[in-house]
Amino acid sequence: MRILFLTHAFNSLTQRLYVELSERGHEISVEFDINDLATSEAVALYQPDLILAPFLKRAIPETVWRRYRCLVVHPGIKGDRGPSALDWAIMNQEHEWGVTVLQANADMDGGDIWSAASFAMREAPKSSIYRHEVTEAAVVAVVDAIRRIEGGTAAPEPLDYSSPEVCGRTRPLLRQVQRLVDWQKDDTQTVMRKIRAADGFPGVEDALFGQTCRLFDAWEEGTLRGASGAIIARRDGALCRATRDGAVWIGHVRLISPGDAGLKLPATFALRDYLEGIPMVSPPADTECGPATYREISYREKNGVGYLEFEFYNGAMSSEQCQRLLHAYRAACERQTRVIVLLGGSDFWSNGINLNTIEAAESPADESWKNINSMNDLACAIINTQSHLTISALRSNAGAGGVFLALAADKVYVRDGVVLNPHYKGMGNLYGSEYWTYLLPKRVGSEKASAIMENRLPVGARAAARSGLVDAQFAGDAGEFLREVQACAESFAASAEIDAL
Repeated sequence: MRILFLTHAFNSLTQRLYVELSERGHEISVEFDINDLATSEAVALYQPDLILAPFLKRAIPETVWRRYRCLVVHPGIKGDRGPSALDWAIMNQEHEWGVTVLQANADMDGGDIWSAASFAMREAPKSSIYRHEVTEAAVVAVVDAIRRIEGGTAAPEPLDYSSPEVCGRTRPLLRQVQRLVDWQKDDTQTVMRKIRAADGFPGVEDALFGQTCRLFDAWEEGTLRGASGAIIARRDGALCRATRDGAVWIGHVRLISPGDAGLKLPATFALRDYLEGIPMVSPPADTECGPATYREISYREKNGVGYLEFEFYNGAMSSEQCQRLLHAYRAACERQTRVIVLLGGSDFWSNGINLNTIEAAESPADESWKNINSMNDLACAIINTQSHLTISALRSNAGAGGVFLALAADKVYVRDGVVLNPHYKGMGNLYGSEYWTYLLPKRVGSEKASAIMENRLPVGARAAARSGLVDAQFAGDAGEFLREVQACAESFAASAEIDAL
């Protein structure tokens, strides 16, 4: 089928659906939904068999949905309507949620239902649930809807609130007044839930050191305590704030003030003029079952394998983070292990340099130079490692320099469903670094390397494995993927032939 994607942005869900439907032989074109005129012109030009809206912030024009079948991907269960579907699901502590594929009509989110898929909710930020559970459910529901449409005999199910299968309802936009944290009354879990429900966008409006800001990237703290609402510690860019029964770490904030650029920044960076007297505390020793806390970089060992995990917000790596990770990597190379597995983070393996901290720096030019060199130092150290076999294990997406950082390892394994963006053109046509001119042609050849860098299209795990961009793609969820990687790594560690691998 000729399918036109109508989307507000080419986000993670849209990219995953692009990869999945292209793999199934569909011809895909992507159009950004700017206004009615641009949308109507794109539809008239492409003449699609089907229009799919994976991520919209406004209604499809009536002139379009009356002439073409338009499917809307809604991140809610059957009957759920409104712009804050996931936000409400987290705030209301729903145990199960889902994705519904609707046919667009005059009622926003009220069209006939072509397909739906459900998933168990976990305690996680909205952005993380969207990138994982929502995306996986959307793939299942969209593929099923298209299969039914291609069959030619199926019809959609009218939205019927009297049906026992329809458990959702219309909900309004979740506003800041409903998200506000009461630091004197709210317990830790309530604070975590409010910030998680706003993570990604719009954040929770609050004030730190008298500065109005939006809060993002919350982590529970299991040990530190203080007076409710007080800032009691700082660590690796984050601030720890006491609740009435514990504390939470705030990793990122966006300042709200006249003339401010509105960038999400590490909390200690954005509020660096107010930190006098706030103690800097080190994370506790690495352990898999210790108290909850905020930790960007962690390390563990098992059966001759060292596992280095780096959980950087949105996968962006500032100069300081690159330097700390390089220090941790060099320390791992000193250990009596034989294999090092680079795990990245649970939401992103890496997306390369941190454009926000660069833009917010006193001298963006100097900071960009420092950041790319810090990233290159890390890549160089991995490339030149002689003491260990190195494995990059991508359980989550990677982009730009993050992809090439992964290629610095001896082996690269990717979970099925992961999307790679191995190019820099979406970053203002940057040429890039991270030794890609050496790493990429070595894996796919000069011709394919040139095509990858010029096309600026997402690459799915299966296509990456077929092309040689990565060594292998493993099926299953993140847990199954990590068990597969662990088995491979331990097998290498026990092999007498490891030096020849």
